[in-house]
Amino acid sequence: MGGPGDPPEGTPEGGPVGGEDEYRSVVFDESFVRAARLQEYSAQERMADHAPAVRRRPPMRRGLSRQVLILVTLIAVAFGTAIYMGVRHPYQTSAIRQPVEPLRMTVIPLAPAGRVPGHPDAEYLYAHSPAAQYRVGAKGIPLPASRRTAHFSDSQVVAALTTAKDYIVRSSLDPDVLTGNQVRAVRVLLDTDQLDQFDQSFAHPAADGRHAPTGWLVRFDPAQARLADDRIRVQGSLQAAETDSSTLEVTADHTFVYALRAAGSGASAETSLFTVRRELHFRFDRDDLRLHTAQLVVSYVQAGPLSCAEDSTNRLHPLLAGQTAKTGGPAGTDPYATGSATALCGSLASGAQPKV
Repeated sequence: MGGPGDPPEGTPEGGPVGGEDEYRSVVFDESFVRAARLQEYSAQERMADHAPAVRRRPPMRRGLSRQVLILVTLIAVAFGTAIYMGVRHPYQTSAIRQPVEPLRMTVIPLAPAGRVPGHPDAEYLYAHSPAAQYRVGAKGIPLPASRRTAHFSDSQVVAALTTAKDYIVRSSLDPDVLTGNQVRAVRVLLDTDQLDQFDQSFAHPAADGRHAPTGWLVRFDPAQARLADDRIRVQGSLQAAETDSSTLEVTADHTFVYALRAAGSGASAETSLFTVRRELHFRFDRDDLRLHTAQLVVSYVQAGPLSCAEDSTNRLHPLLAGQTAKTGGPAGTDPYATGSATALCGSLASGAQPKV
């Protein structure tokens, strides 16, 4: 006889020892039941309308799919925004850079009407000249109040003005540049696309409106003159403006007044004043603003007292105290030659000289 829990016929032959049900380890929990695709109708439902014994349940919606969809959507939106900002950002560097124009320069010597006035004391000359109220050195080149433009920020406008000022200071006030052979301090501030023209100007100076060293910087013939006072007087202005969405332009207009003595003379020798007016036009793209370089596109220089008979292409040859201008003008200028510019010369007004 079988036990109370065994079938009436006893345990089937070959069944598990001890009556263990081989399916007892399978647990049909609630989640398993809910996930079943087939569901049995209740007895009452089966009695009506000869309904089938089972029905198919709609598939369950899983929350993971919705989360994945949201995540994919967010990634797509972020990627699209990054692409849009990269295309439309106003401060990005253009892929294709505009060609850099060569420098166009004009150097006009100003000849005095009579003898150049002189005095042993440079301060006396300054006090009795139009430069009496000029400031000393770089203080005479103040930066203007800067404002952002449509396509350039405040900091970018300041960067352009600062680079232009640095170029003016190095090319007009540095004693090593004025009376020596130093040019590197000026060269490093130029856009790389202008370096060939700059180097060609000093290697082979020419009065062609493109290759005059005195168009790039101020320098005197050291065999003739030296600085009597390194407190050079300066007055002028800087202005910045946007020319297009990728270019800033800075216009500089300054007058420099130098006190000079003859080379090799003593401290008691006569001193005279030499005046240079420089109007420079700088251009900056975003590469220049980033690299602290400038494109110098126009250089218009007036300098005197000079003799028009002297060549002012390579170096300036100032007329010093007591000297007068040589008669005649630049020789050998061919107006039919397309490769060279006609030389110019002006007269230095008597009011531009100190009253001694």
